[in-house]
Amino acid sequence: MRLDGFVHGGALDLMRARFPQAPEPWIDLSTGINPWPYPVGSPLPETLQRLPSVTATAACREAMAAAFGAPAACVLPAPGSELLIRLLPVLLRPRPGAWVAVARPSFADHAEVWRASGCRVVETSDPLDALATADLVVLCNPNNPDGRVWKPDRLEAARAALAAKDGWLIVDEAYADVRPELSLAASGGRPGLILLRSFGKFFGLPGLRLGALIAPWDAVETARTCLGVWSVSGPALAVGARAYRDAGWQRATRRRLATARARLDAVLNAAGLRAAGGTDLFRFVEVDAAGRVWQRLAECGIFVRGFDWSRDRLRIGLPPDAAAEARLSRALLAG
Repeated sequence: MRLDGFVHGGALDLMRARFPQAPEPWIDLSTGINPWPYPVGSPLPETLQRLPSVTATAACREAMAAAFGAPAACVLPAPGSELLIRLLPVLLRPRPGAWVAVARPSFADHAEVWRASGCRVVETSDPLDALATADLVVLCNPNNPDGRVWKPDRLEAARAALAAKDGWLIVDEAYADVRPELSLAASGGRPGLILLRSFGKFFGLPGLRLGALIAPWDAVETARTCLGVWSVSGPALAVGARAYRDAGWQRATRRRLATARARLDAVLNAAGLRAAGGTDLFRFVEVDAAGRVWQRLAECGIFVRGFDWSRDRLRIGLPPDAAAEARLSRALLAG
């Protein structure tokens, strides 16, 4: 199949249209999102019937800060981290033609937004190697899709070097909830450091559209002005405040995800596929003829993430139950 024929993760409606004969229900393993979401329950009527309040926003911000280990004054709730990625050039206003070193492979939007802003973007396997020439360094920790990690002490040294020349280290911590020891949140507010957090992946509620910016106070205030007074919905603030305060659920979920990841590794190994990386929310898989495997799984109603830039890599999320694990195993072994 053509390598540019992959469908982006999460676009299950497009997959159904493209593979109308595939058996239902589809199993969506394309996103790296926790298949066992935080129990929301019914939204409180006042969160839907009233505009989000200052008190609700503060409660969510305080819960986020406590969970991240960040100074509360440097945390700003936002309607998802994807919007924040697009807002960064507006917040930081780099000089025309500034050099931006971005990790590759990674979430494509990071390189795209800086390139669109007029910056000179260099994509490299380790952007920290470009500190001498870069004005901004952008990476995900843990990285998506390969799960690579950068140790906090190395990142702190990079932040200090960049801040000394009025540069910025931007770390997308969308998957840091599964590896909280990697987070730089405790350094939130230091010069030259921008952190992005995502609620939906670890808590399994991407449709709620909740994230956070952790940054120096002036950058937080600029972002607050850009986003407006009611940028985060009342239900999102209420659920976020409750979920981030629920440390017991978070600990139990990390254990559950680790166990599920080990089961998925066993399924992959039995089918001759090797996990070349990933996190406890997804596996980065090495496989011959990735395009053909992706196609075969799609024809079986199983959606995994393929990449236009690789002929031998797929990303596979956690099956939600034993039946889904068995169905994935059968589809892989059938090849």
